Amino acid sequence: MSIEPTIAAESRRDPWYRRLPVVSHFNKSVGLQRGMLVTGLILTSLFLLTAIFAPLIAPFGFSQISDADGSFPAQQAPGGKHLLGTTVGGYDVFSRVVWGAQTAVMVIIVAVIMSIFIGVILGLVSGYIGGWLDRILVVVADAVYAFPSLLVAIVMAIVISGGRSSLWGGILAAAISITVVFIPQYFRVIRAETIRLKAEPFVESAKVVGASNIRIMTRHIYKNATRTLPLIFTLNASEAILTLAGLGFLGFGIEPTSAAEWGFDLNKALADTTSGIWWTGVFPGLAIVLTVVGLTLVGESINDLNDPRLRGRKKAASGKAGPGTGGPGSAAQAAHSAEVSSS
Repeated sequence: MSIEPTIAAESRRDPWYRRLPVVSHFNKSVGLQRGMLVTGLILTSLFLLTAIFAPLIAPFGFSQISDADGSFPAQQAPGGKHLLGTTVGGYDVFSRVVWGAQTAVMVIIVAVIMSIFIGVILGLVSGYIGGWLDRILVVVADAVYAFPSLLVAIVMAIVISGGRSSLWGGILAAAISITVVFIPQYFRVIRAETIRLKAEPFVESAKVVGASNIRIMTRHIYKNATRTLPLIFTLNASEAILTLAGLGFLGFGIEPTSAAEWGFDLNKALADTTSGIWWTGVFPGLAIVLTVVGLTLVGESINDLNDPRLRGRKKAASGKAGPGTGGPGSAAQAAHSAEVSSS
């Protein structure tokens, strides 16, 4: 009996939620690989939940410097009602860190969605049509890819808002720069997959029955060419956070009265380090590091689990039984060995 139809039948019986990108990758992972994925998911979930529930978590507003008891003391050490202390301007550090997560999520959403939308369309058109259009787009993509994202972000911040940004000015400056620089990544991946897929039999069959080029690209090639997008999305989300933080650290970020931004807080904390005031810089820095590490771990884990050879070896090692052992464990091992051979 052939193993491939059995595997296909089992995958069809899986409920829809088990076939979601992250859930399916978690079910395939084992050992250290699963630990890395779980760690990344925990850090990323903490980041997203903090951003979503920021109004409920933060005890004060991101630009609040006083309450019913009077003005907040400047550079107060952690403790009391200021859990992580206060900055030189009297802002509550904990509130700024919490509200900063919301700003980071907004930049990720705007930047990555724009990059995916433009990059996928250009990749599909370039890979499927080919010819002179493909050559021009490849040259343009290679030229754009040479520009540093932070340099483009600084230029866009100056153009949009003169170097000091409102909330949406800072978000657009970072988002547009990231979009411009990361479009070539999506373009290259989708173009390569499109070139491979357009020679497949199912595409030739669609042409025979008279399907238009637009229908073939959107209905037949698009779904199969975009399977690697979750990995690129997580890595680009990390770069979006770093670019936004770099803008703020260099003084081109969002005004503190417009939104909380971790890079801006790090910039203002530079002068505090010589005075032994550590809390104004440590906590925004930790927020950046933990968020980027979480997103990177998720992306790298997905990348490893998308490789059937690596996944098959790890599964076989984890489920290895003694010689002559039968049963479900041996069947699962044989199934994964067949998957490795077919790939």
